[in-house]
Amino acid sequence: MREDFEPRIIGFLCNWCSYAGADAAGTSRLSYPSNIRVVRVMCSGRVSPELVLRAFREGADGVLVLGCHIGDCHYTDGNHRTAKRIPILRKLLSYVGIEPERLRLEWVSSSEAQRFAQVVSEFTETVRQLGPLEKGGEV
Repeated sequence: MREDFEPRIIGFLCNWCSYAGADAAGTSRLSYPSNIRVVRVMCSGRVSPELVLRAFREGADGVLVLGCHIGDCHYTDGNHRTAKRIPILRKLLSYVGIEPERLRLEWVSSSEAQRFAQVVSEFTETVRQLGPLEKGGEV
């Protein structure tokens, strides 16, 4: 691991819960790493495997998907779809030579600013420990 490595993390955040939680973390001036670049999506269920793979292909060292808690999805079952999709996608990443730990799914509500900051901090440290993603193969 390089001492100066700062991971590039793409965060796909649900508009209704996780994005609002991130906004609350910012307005509360909570401290968390600035490594994350947020992409606001209407629902975590709209984060397709192709979108995650594209993030890795275009330089992300880690991808964080944050959605509403199970049962709280504004689109009824979007987060159920995500909960089924992400484990399969993690296996696919492993198959193509990317550590599955570089993809993480968490549920963060709009009132959980502290949880948002904690998840981003933990994930950033995990990816930092993994080191830069080797860009040798095709994703």
